[in-house]
Amino acid sequence: MIDQKTRDELREIAARYPHKRSGLLPMLHLVQSAEGRITAAGIQACAEILEITPAEVSGVATFYTMYKRRQVGDYHVGVCTNTLCAVMGGDLIFQRLKDHLDVGNDETAEERPGDDATISLEHVECNAACDYAPVVMVNWEFLDNQTPESAVQVVDDLRAGKEVRSTRGPKLVTWREAERVLAGFTDDLADEGPSAGPASLVGLKLARENDWTAPKAQEGK
Repeated sequence: MIDQKTRDELREIAARYPHKRSGLLPMLHLVQSAEGRITAAGIQACAEILEITPAEVSGVATFYTMYKRRQVGDYHVGVCTNTLCAVMGGDLIFQRLKDHLDVGNDETAEERPGDDATISLEHVECNAACDYAPVVMVNWEFLDNQTPESAVQVVDDLRAGKEVRSTRGPKLVTWREAERVLAGFTDDLADEGPSAGPASLVGLKLARENDWTAPKAQEGK
């Protein structure tokens, strides 16, 4: 059931846009923050606020893989298995994590005695971080240059309640907390950690060393 606070925040999101139905994507993230997944009650609430049909909301929620119809773990681990990451070891990382967690794709590991957090696992397409392949994401934060061993260590640390920091960003927060940020509500962690690393800045470094600049636009074009 969607509580009043969440309904008010859904209306707040819709009011950000000239056409309120443009707020559907962040609204669905807020539903996941409140409910842990996309629920029938969440779909109905979005439809009522946006004055569209539940079928229209459901069509969006089932099109994008970032919206989950089943409960995910406290930490959702996505392993890139697109071409470059796969060649660099992504397939091996994904297989090791499947074996270690005893889960299949898009499944959540059963909680073990003594665990502080649950982990879900998904193979994902390109994370747009090819310069750091193979890449793993946890609740949409980057962990670069991973190996099967380092990925296992990450999930074990998360399960044990230890703080884990992303490579180019803040400390990892829970799935629900991350979803609230994607809905547009700040957690004040945006300035934590570096936003880019050396591999991403090579082109800028070369341009500065060689005094390269972008060509100027021709007049009238």
